[in-house]
Amino acid sequence: MNADERRFIDLLVHSAGQLCVVPGPGPQRGTQLGTLNIVEDGAVAARDGIIIEVGPSSVLRGRYQAQIDIDAGGRSVLPGFVDPHTHIPWSGQRADEFEMRLQGASYLEIMAAGGGIMSTVRATREAPLEALVEENLPRLERMLDYGTTSAEAKTGYGLQTETELKQLEAMNLLNRRQPLELSCTFLPAHAVPSEFQGRTDDYVQHVIDDILPAGAAWMKENDLSLFCDVFCEEGVFDLEQTRRILTRAQEMGYRLKVHADEFAALGGTALAVALGAVSADHLVQTPPEDIEALGNGATVAVGLPGTPFGLGHHAYTPAQKILEAGGALALATDCNPGTCWCESMQMVIALACRYMGLTQAQALAAATLNAAHAIGRGSEIGSLEPGKQADILVLTEDDYRMLGYRFGVNLVETVIKRGRVVAGSQR
Repeated sequence: MNADERRFIDLLVHSAGQLCVVPGPGPQRGTQLGTLNIVEDGAVAARDGIIIEVGPSSVLRGRYQAQIDIDAGGRSVLPGFVDPHTHIPWSGQRADEFEMRLQGASYLEIMAAGGGIMSTVRATREAPLEALVEENLPRLERMLDYGTTSAEAKTGYGLQTETELKQLEAMNLLNRRQPLELSCTFLPAHAVPSEFQGRTDDYVQHVIDDILPAGAAWMKENDLSLFCDVFCEEGVFDLEQTRRILTRAQEMGYRLKVHADEFAALGGTALAVALGAVSADHLVQTPPEDIEALGNGATVAVGLPGTPFGLGHHAYTPAQKILEAGGALALATDCNPGTCWCESMQMVIALACRYMGLTQAQALAAATLNAAHAIGRGSEIGSLEPGKQADILVLTEDDYRMLGYRFGVNLVETVIKRGRVVAGSQR
């Protein structure tokens, strides 16, 4: 085929020493986690922001003529990272509380004293919408620079209707002003606000009667789908309160997520599976019977190794037990101002390899394909397969295993979102 016969496309990334496809179609479960289907000297072709073909560079370079031609120069090419659990957007910082923890105060003790989540709630309530957007744009820029092309964002720093909706509006504006795609989660049951202190059941009823309907109306007005999440934990919301909120949310059209088993096993993971939640997140203290339920259900287990690391704890999500049960495991940053201010999925991969016992291949699949399924977008993003968005990373290295092995540096050279270079040296 001569040059005149080649098909015109928007983007061709070629000459990848390792092109890691990370194939679906579903999440990689159990022993399948870490299947990368590496194409040596590989290439990926895209048109209109969608991947149309993946294969050997010699074949695709002969078949296509691209407006944007990127020579990977033997380096590794991967799907964009997907971060399925963040607490963006928020206002303020809590460096003082970190100092308190270093002096021996526990996370729950700080929270009981009016700090923790409530400290960020006060700052976020006070922040005007535009200020909230401007404060969070640099966080998303850092995430993008480190290779995250899609992420989940949560409310939960409002704990009142007005501010919960303000956080949703901030997410909408953030989606419009920068290329990283945000999927939105409604989390009014993140903590019990100070005005309801000692009246958790009353606040639960307020969430059910007032805040959830307001979020459902916002969903309809903006033609967007929302997840509903609950922090099911000792001193926050118990299992029955969690069930009441999630059941009502599901009736209103929300998809479901659950914070579960971070500090104590209350049954939140099994509840997530029973209700068909898309994911159950944290899962540090998850008991064997709930791990078995994950293996038999469709709910994705999301490990957040940055959080116990940030807290100085020694217990992490039992990844190997989840995989032995046949579960689907994803990774996320839990990016938040209190326990894990980390925008880098590369750092999460490094932690998962050390403290969750994952190989680099397993961690990569958990941070891409499985993470996409943890936000209900596994058919659109998370792998380099035809029909999916052209969300592509070119590393600085020729071996994907440098991820996990190295940490504290940025190993992403070029970030491509929907077929367009959005960060890195080729921008």
